[in-house]
Amino acid sequence: MSGIKGKVVVITGASSGIGEVTAKNLALQGAKVVLGARREDRLQSINQDIEKEGGESVYQVTDVTSRADVDALADLAIKEYGRIDVLVNNAGIMPQSYLNKRKVDEWDAMIDINIKGVLYGISAVLPTMREQKSGQVINLSSLAGHQLNPGGAVYSGTKFAVRAITETLRQEEQEAGTNLRTTIISPGAVDTELTDAITDPDVKPVFDEVYKSAITPESIARSIAFAIAEDESVTLNEMIISPTN
Repeated sequence: MSGIKGKVVVITGASSGIGEVTAKNLALQGAKVVLGARREDRLQSINQDIEKEGGESVYQVTDVTSRADVDALADLAIKEYGRIDVLVNNAGIMPQSYLNKRKVDEWDAMIDINIKGVLYGISAVLPTMREQKSGQVINLSSLAGHQLNPGGAVYSGTKFAVRAITETLRQEEQEAGTNLRTTIISPGAVDTELTDAITDPDVKPVFDEVYKSAITPESIARSIAFAIAEDESVTLNEMIISPTN
């Protein structure tokens, strides 16, 4: 099944930013979107917006640090639509800080959401995609998964991990002949809530300056849609998308 229309797309972190815009964009193009995030009020609002535009979606409150929650989100997709064509592992946080500040709770949260959340998503959809002999896993990494900066040790570590996990998944499924496609999306600065989590006063001003040139979430949503719409004989392995300036 090439194109977007009719595909069942599960999206984590769907309550704002890239996840929200991606869900609305895909729904307008005929995808059936399954929304997961922690904020139920936002999910309800986005679901209503999609339905008003004639799109089709369902939602479920989902904390990606809970394997049971992520499994339940995949189960919802199967229950409502009978299949899962695409998983967009979008949930993530970015509380950057210098290591000497010892913000260990923030490190733990990044590892739980940015790495384990991605793994839980893969685990939830892989049996279905293997049975279908088709599917696509799109994982959100970051420009920080390619280059390093002071204050970004743990965040970059999680995003390097996302790239390693995704590429290994691609190789394993290629070897198994399951026709599963994987795509890594690595955005630079995007105008979302991501920087709101930065609590280190020595790091926050730096990122506030960088993000003055941030691109819109719509740019990333279009890139995700492009990867999904490509013929299923083709895998777009990775895209790096950053501000021109």
